[in-house]
Amino acid sequence: MSTRILSAGGYRFIPAVSQYSGGVAAEAGFRIERARFSRVVPLREGFELIEKHLGALGRPTSAFCACELRSPAPFTEQGFRDFNAIYTGTLERWGLMDGETNPVARSNVCPELDPPAEPGFYAFSYTVADPEAAPSFVVAGSAEAPEGKGDYRDNAIARGDISPAGIRTKAKWVLGEMERRMQALGFDWSSVTATQVYTVHDPHPFIGEELVGRGAMRAGLTWHFVRPPILELEYEMDCRGVPVERVLQV
Repeated sequence: MSTRILSAGGYRFIPAVSQYSGGVAAEAGFRIERARFSRVVPLREGFELIEKHLGALGRPTSAFCACELRSPAPFTEQGFRDFNAIYTGTLERWGLMDGETNPVARSNVCPELDPPAEPGFYAFSYTVADPEAAPSFVVAGSAEAPEGKGDYRDNAIARGDISPAGIRTKAKWVLGEMERRMQALGFDWSSVTATQVYTVHDPHPFIGEELVGRGAMRAGLTWHFVRPPILELEYEMDCRGVPVERVLQV
C-alpha cells in the first residue's frame, strides 16, 4: 500500500475506493482529533454541524479526514452504491474528492438494536495545527472482504460461515488488514489508542489469542453490537491513535 498527501487537509491517506480511503495520518505540524456526537445525527445535519465545528476551530472543510457512520440496516450492493453517491457528493462540494480518489477514512455499521431511522454520523475526525504534535492516525473500518474486487459479498472471507471457527477466520483476516493499513501509514499496534470491533457474533473465543496476542488490545477494546453495512458480511474493525477526543452535545 502507498499513501498520498492532502496538503490542504494536513494529512496523508491510503487510496482505496471511491467511498473512502484505507486510513489517514496527520502530517508534521498537525494532529488528528476525534469528536463523537451525543446522538447519531442524520447525514445532512451532520455535515452542517461538522462544517460549523471546523469553522469554530479555524479549520477548513479539507481538515475533515475520517468519520464513523451508523445506518438502519445492512445494504444490498446497489443500495450501498446509492448511499455512497449521496455521501461523496458533499465531499466533492468540499473539494476533498479528486476524481474517484477519496481521502476520507470511514466506518459505516448498522446497530442491531435501536438503529437510527436514517444513515447518520456517530463520530468524525479532523486535523488541527500543532507544531509539537506526536504522530496520529485513523485506520478505516474493514470487514472480511478485500477492497476494489467487485461486490463485497462475492469476495467475503469464509462467506456464510457464522460458526465460531468461521467468525475467527474472518477476524484473523480483518486483523491482518488493520496491520497492513497501519504499516502503510507508519504505525503498529503499539501506537493505537482505541480498537473497535463491530459484530453481533461473540468474539470472546478468540479475543485472547488473536486480539490480545497480536497487541490489538493494548488500550482495551470497544465492542459495538452492530453489523457491517453489506448483507452477508459479519465482522468489522477499525483502530486509531488519536491524542484528543471529545463529545459534542447535540
